[in-house]
Parts: sequence; structure tokens; C-alpha cells
Amino acid sequence: MTSQSDPNEIFSALRRKIIHLELPPESVLNLSDLAKAFDVSRTPIKEALISLQAEEWIMWHGSRFIVTPLSLERIREITEIRMVLEVKANIWAMERMTPLEWEELDRIRQEISGFSEKSSNESIIDFDFTIHHTIFKIAKNVQLAKLLERLLSHYLRFWLSIPRQIDHTIFFEEALELIEAIRLKDEPLIRECTTNHIRNSVAQIMGTR
Repeated sequence: MTSQSDPNEIFSALRRKIIHLELPPESVLNLSDLAKAFDVSRTPIKEALISLQAEEWIMWHGSRFIVTPLSLERIREITEIRMVLEVKANIWAMERMTPLEWEELDRIRQEISGFSEKSSNESIIDFDFTIHHTIFKIAKNVQLAKLLERLLSHYLRFWLSIPRQIDHTIFFEEALELIEAIRLKDEPLIRECTTNHIRNSVAQIMGTR
């Protein structure tokens, strides 16, 4: 068997497929097919599916596992939580950031300029996760970072369900504003940038912006 016999690796691989819609919402996960695809026994597949279910990437439906459907209620609930916790994480990042960590944020700011109209939605979304992951890491609260990254990952699936090209200039504009607010240690501006970003994200996902 390959190294993929590790349930954690299988979990990560399947979660990525779910986020990137390679496993679409409500698609069926067949235990035997997955075991064959990963060249493993059914046991590590079962363990990975249990972990995916615990994080609500999949659900038990009838007599089988399916990928969790996308729903407006889910995005509403995630948005409410992000509005509270993400603001706090960004403020902690401002308060706890070291000079070396600022250099890391500055590199990210420079990398944004490398995106163009040819950039895929997947690459834009993946880099957005990198931005948030870096800021959450700077906040220096592991449990909060884990929770927010899981919520954000669910958000990304909604983003990739949009049947249109994401405008990278608009998409990253708010991230650049947030990074600048953190650099300036401007707490009111951080609050404003964070809440605006989350609201605008929902509006774009819903097609109302």
C-alpha cells in the first residue's frame, strides 16, 4: 500500500476534492470505489469519512455518504460566526505581529500583483486561503485558527460554485486594505475591512454585487 493509507492524507485529499467541486455537492461516496482509488483497504477510508462527517463535509443520507449540499442557511450561519471571530483574529494579528511576520504579509501583498485575468478561480481562491491562514497564524491562537480555517474552507466551496470568472482585482482589493490596516495598527479600520470583506463575499457569491 502507498503512503495514502494514512487516513489523515485521505481526509485531506477528499476535502480538497470537495472544496474544488471535483466531488460535487450531493455526490455519493462509495467506500469500495474510494478504497480502490486510493489503493488501500476500506478501514482508512472509513476513518477519513468519519472525520469528514465530523467537519460537515459529508453527511449520512439513507444508507450512504454524500457530499454535503450547498445551502443558503449554511452560508448565513458561517457568515454570522466569521463576523465575530474573524474580526478578533485580525485584531490579535495586529497586536501580536512580529517584524518577521510583517515581512511575510508584505511578500503576500507583492504576490497578489502576479494575478491576472487569466488566473483561474481555483488559484485565486487558494491564495485567498493562504492570506487568511497567514493572518490567523500571526494571531497566535491555534484553536481559533483551526476553527476559522475550517469555516473559510466551507466558504471557498461556495465561491467555486459561481459559474463566472472571479475578478481578481476586486477580489484582492479588500485583502490589501486589511493588510495595510494591520500594518498601520488601525483597529477601527481592521474591523471595517473585515466586516466589509465578509459582507461583500456573501454578496458576490449570491450574485447581488
